[in-house]
Amino acid sequence: MSDRSTLPPARLRPEAELAREALSAPVLARAARLARWAGPDTRVDAGGGLVEEQLPAAAGQLGLSGDDAAAHASEAWRVAVDTGLVEITDEETGTVAPGENLALLSGSPQDVLGVWLTALEAVLADASVPDLDDLVDAMAEGGEVDLSSFDWDPDAESEFLDGVLGNLYLLTVGEDGPGDAPVPLPALAASVIVPSDMGEPSNEVLEQVSDAMMRLDDQFRLLEPIGLVAYQPVDEALMADADEEPAAPLDEADVTRYGMVRLTPLGLYGLRARLLDAGFEAPAVGDLADKGADALLDGTAPYPPGAAHAETQLWLAGRSALDAARELLAAARGSDPGAPLRRLRCQQALSLVGAEAEPALREVLDDAELGGLARVWLTEHGARDVPAPPQEMVFWLTIDTVAAQLAAEGNSEELRALVEGLARQHSGFFDTAWRVGHPATPDVLEAMGRLHPDKKIAKEARKAAFKARSQQGG
Repeated sequence: MSDRSTLPPARLRPEAELAREALSAPVLARAARLARWAGPDTRVDAGGGLVEEQLPAAAGQLGLSGDDAAAHASEAWRVAVDTGLVEITDEETGTVAPGENLALLSGSPQDVLGVWLTALEAVLADASVPDLDDLVDAMAEGGEVDLSSFDWDPDAESEFLDGVLGNLYLLTVGEDGPGDAPVPLPALAASVIVPSDMGEPSNEVLEQVSDAMMRLDDQFRLLEPIGLVAYQPVDEALMADADEEPAAPLDEADVTRYGMVRLTPLGLYGLRARLLDAGFEAPAVGDLADKGADALLDGTAPYPPGAAHAETQLWLAGRSALDAARELLAAARGSDPGAPLRRLRCQQALSLVGAEAEPALREVLDDAELGGLARVWLTEHGARDVPAPPQEMVFWLTIDTVAAQLAAEGNSEELRALVEGLARQHSGFFDTAWRVGHPATPDVLEAMGRLHPDKKIAKEARKAAFKARSQQGG
């Protein structure tokens, strides 16, 4: 899982839509049906599970048949008990009654989603338990049972599944990931097994990836009916062939045979809720819509461009263009390290407002920090009588822009191109730039020295950075 401060914002569906998905998820729908079916004659065992003789009736109530009917009915009952849809009224006699939470399924979307999240936790706990069929068979036959042979560490298994789901969440919300498209199971398994700094994976690592895929295949089959994921299982024919190498390079057609998984909109909601409970900062687009402009500019500073754009549009939707522009400009001021990126986000936000915001931009034309971006906006919107900026303001805005790009993207190719363009367009740029009274001037000039491919120009930039730092007393 990524660092706690770097999770991109999730784009969630409306809660009413998610609640409908939750109610239609097979596991919760079956649990609710059994909770309504349960009555005075329903009996449970000491562990709260339906007694064996009642499983056929429960399966029939759910419309299930076949070899797995009793197992599915038993699972649905366990979820009903775990979520409070059913209450055990007398442990001695094993009698039950509908639970208080059953009424929540007819309540608000938040009520429904709260029950679903509890059901999700129950299913995730089951998914972390290995297949114990061999153990059950050995016990039934009275044979020797070697528990150590199962090599099961509950905490490690849960941590493994959480890591996989965390990576799937990141792939879903990240703008460089597949988004709503399914992820190949080999790639997802490799994301938690193969070290990021490893070149060509060793045979041992590939074998671990293959083993992880088989575990995940079982787990995602369990997680699909709760609505967390949409899953295309591993082709059974491949499992039967011991010579297959699931982690080997495959063409696109072959990859799909090794399993494909994607988070559903409900699954995205559920994993975000779990991340929040675990202490992660997991923002959602729309979180800042009712906050002030300062919260918007600071909050979207680390966002990818698409998410920042979506968040800003929601924020602007609740305000007039003129009021929004004034609030944004006021929040963009400052000389702290985060100020350049705030001004960049401000400039991007202002590009989304119409001409009725013009008075707000004219009010800051003489402002040292905002006058440059105000002139850019006015010119782009075809305003008349826009005063030419003084040279000092041009250089200040240039330093501010590069500082913002550094904060947003680091040493990117786009920034490298910007640096080359600045040095090419302005002869004697560094002779003037070091005198600019911007707090970020030394850092920007040092970055230009790092990024510029021409050694002579890079040396000029470093000299200018030294002068700027000496002038600022640092």
